[in-house]
Amino acid sequence: MLAIGSPFGLAQTVTAGIISQTKRETPFASPFQKFIQTDAAINRGNSGGPLVNMQGEVIGINSQIATTTGDYNGIGFALPSLEASYVYNQILQTGKVKRGYLGVSLDSVKSEFGKIYEMPDIKGAIISELRDKQSAAGKAGLQVNDVIIEFNGQPIDSAQDLIAKVSSTEPEKEVAMVYLREVNNKLERRNTTIKLTERPSPKRSSDEDKSKKLTPEGPKDAQLLPLGLSLVEITPSLAAPLKLEGQKGLLVKDIDPASFIADIKSTNGLDAIKEGDLIQRVNRAEVTDLKSFTEIVSKLKTGDAVVMHIAYYNRATQKVQQRIVQFTVQ
Repeated sequence: MLAIGSPFGLAQTVTAGIISQTKRETPFASPFQKFIQTDAAINRGNSGGPLVNMQGEVIGINSQIATTTGDYNGIGFALPSLEASYVYNQILQTGKVKRGYLGVSLDSVKSEFGKIYEMPDIKGAIISELRDKQSAAGKAGLQVNDVIIEFNGQPIDSAQDLIAKVSSTEPEKEVAMVYLREVNNKLERRNTTIKLTERPSPKRSSDEDKSKKLTPEGPKDAQLLPLGLSLVEITPSLAAPLKLEGQKGLLVKDIDPASFIADIKSTNGLDAIKEGDLIQRVNRAEVTDLKSFTEIVSKLKTGDAVVMHIAYYNRATQKVQQRIVQFTVQ
């Protein structure tokens, strides 16, 4: 495999190497990009040059390097040629890139979720947030906690896998989908047809990016319970400033910074549980008071799986939304 480019202004430079991975995710890529990883020397000036196989076929476009110095450190990344071709053809045809969109936030089925929900295969994408009832997913009747296991006849391994499949599907196209829904404490297999919409342009800021504390002043008797969480039962006076009126659950007042739960991150790298969150379910059981929460978590042992359902007010959408947090007790 060869990488061709003009590193440091040296035109027509060719380096050789091997491919370690063909679907590598990188921290600063978009959620639907996966890269070819190579140890061929790629430096500044190589970007945009082709990565070719030994038959001279272009298999990727040199795009990124992993470096601590700004120069080649042994690992480079190329955008697969199929993805580059897809973007190129769309720009030629429509003047912009159009990607399919469900209108949900997703999380991958992990071992914790699989254990709690007794899934035989640890695969699928969980709907952790439904951003709009008028979105493609909302109109198809999908709900938070549904687990999507097939899309357009193809099995789904993870949230990233589903994102890639949806984003590469044309907007307005109708596709078949298979999902699991919890009914009477069991996961029921269901089928639906969903008409995708067009993915909107990304916003530069959202409520998840803001570090301002949302927890209002309230009762001072919040109890520090197992897992390092300081919780209080929500009341109308506490719910109003958080815009959580009508919701039930336990409000997170504080998190012990020394607890393992303070280190749990969501898929976007932010804290999975935050002050102002409202915990509503733990391991499939509703928690409406401190007693019910304590009864559940006091039985947990190191290594046990936990799945929490959390409600919060999304300032970007101005709606109460939900998310799922999966972790193992440490």
